[in-house]
Amino acid sequence: MHAGDFVARAVLVELEALGPPVIAVRGNQDDAQLRTLLPEQRVIEIGDVRIGLIHDAGPANGRLNRLRRRFSRCDAVVFGHSHIPLHETAEDGFSIFNPGSPTDRRRQPEHTMGVAGVEGRRVVFTTVALR
Repeated sequence: MHAGDFVARAVLVELEALGPPVIAVRGNQDDAQLRTLLPEQRVIEIGDVRIGLIHDAGPANGRLNRLRRRFSRCDAVVFGHSHIPLHETAEDGFSIFNPGSPTDRRRQPEHTMGVAGVEGRRVVFTTVALR
């Protein structure tokens, strides 16, 4: 999964060449070709879970509940935009996750990416620091 900001199609092509399918949405930094090619949001079904994918999740205040409403049939939502790693989980298990960025860490101490796993009807997220 990629939550947007490839910037150029060539980056997407390089990732696709690594082997696993790339499921992505467009980001605000993506060029016109990518904006045409990729959707603004999508839902991925993996086993028994549904994961929403969007680039810009909006302001931090109220984000978890806002994404829950937007992706009401999903068990989790992955988003990007801020490049700030974040993982929040509601009492019922619904999660939102921002993996950060492996290329542009902005003001974060390290470059990061995320790993998602499925355990039954739950999505388990891990942030991985890249050194």
